[in-house]
Amino acid sequence: MRIDEALDRAAAPGPVLIAGPTASGKSALALAIAEAHGGIVVNADALQVYARWRILTARPSPADEARVPHALYGNVRGTEYSVGDWLRDLPPFLDHPKPVIVGGTGLYLTALTEGLAEIPPTPPMIRTEADARPLSQLLDELDPETVTRIDTRNRARVQRAWEVLRATGRPLAQWQDDTAPPLLPLSRATAFVLSAPPEDLTPRITARFDAMLDAGALEEVRANLANFDPSRPADRAIGAVELADYLGGRIDLVAARDRAVVATRQFAKRQRTWFRARMGGWQRVDC
Repeated sequence: MRIDEALDRAAAPGPVLIAGPTASGKSALALAIAEAHGGIVVNADALQVYARWRILTARPSPADEARVPHALYGNVRGTEYSVGDWLRDLPPFLDHPKPVIVGGTGLYLTALTEGLAEIPPTPPMIRTEADARPLSQLLDELDPETVTRIDTRNRARVQRAWEVLRATGRPLAQWQDDTAPPLLPLSRATAFVLSAPPEDLTPRITARFDAMLDAGALEEVRANLANFDPSRPADRAIGAVELADYLGGRIDLVAARDRAVVATRQFAKRQRTWFRARMGGWQRVDC
């Protein structure tokens, strides 16, 4: 489907959902739909919620935010924010005549449309234990059903599944099977997922990171160095570790830039894998 067709289909009553890998243009599509149909753009990206990272997470610019209302961008000043927190913050914006919910965090969007298990929080001592274990060991201790449902290369997802099992004695898959009804069933929304093959996305990723550097990404990292911890969700902005290494004199800027671009490409690949596996019922839109 072309972009102009998506704009037309978004005129249907009800919310609009937009998923897509990083740098695919989903924020621009959300802005266009919100402008055309009197909507509000609502964030569904787990990194763009944090106030400390604007440039490296590619949050909408102040000029974009002035064009239409935006919500749940940069609203978190702490260092922890979960998909459950996001679902609790979202309902007031679903009451808007045309919410346009956009992001690259597949877990947020599938939790919204499929439901989310109410799992007890992980005790700090168990999280500390998990932090000390290698990824391979965490994986080895998970049940086979949970392993089939998670991205086994994503440490955060694997560690979360291990923590749930260790803390509750029940596999994550069992918690998921007891999921409550979704906040917004897919049947009540117009849902798009941007198709972005690597040959199209790679040059966009490279150009966008260069633009971030021009826009002050180094200064943003420098401002956050005193309280920077890449193990925390709030500090997982792609490129932050690489630019911090440059600022610390461990690598040169060219190497930092190249590593950040590679990390972004790898992240986009994981996103595409999630979307293919979990969003078969969403309408495909060309990047």
